[in-house]
Amino acid sequence: MNNLRIALYQPDIAGNTGTILRLAACLGLAVDIIEPAGFDLSDRNLKRAGMDYIASVTLTRHLNWERFETWRAESSRRLVLASTRAAEPYTRFAFRDDDILLFGRESAGVPDHVHDRADARIFIPMAPGQRSLNIAIATAMIVGEAMRQTGAF
Repeated sequence: MNNLRIALYQPDIAGNTGTILRLAACLGLAVDIIEPAGFDLSDRNLKRAGMDYIASVTLTRHLNWERFETWRAESSRRLVLASTRAAEPYTRFAFRDDDILLFGRESAGVPDHVHDRADARIFIPMAPGQRSLNIAIATAMIVGEAMRQTGAF
């Protein structure tokens, strides 16, 4: 199991969360879901996207942002937020093997108070005029770079 973690802030779309859980299972990463989610975590779309991989994921559900932050403070981990409002490309960022990689809601990202709590903010450079990638694709890109940098592969 790698020490990197994926955190999803109030995810909106069950299929994307299922895909991210499958990614985490295949790469040996733990996932934190910061509730409330925009769907029931027993949703059939979540299960369909995650297939039987979901049973292999170390999944921690946090009742809300405050509970997540309390847990994070106790674990002394750096929080790295993927955000279209960030100034640093993820390819130039120096990841650590104990980072928590935070991804916001598909519909709205994260609120300002969450954005402000991040220790670092990164973005994926895109072609002019494009707003954002699918959250599961963005997660895979950033996780892949973080794992490459930290020697996890």
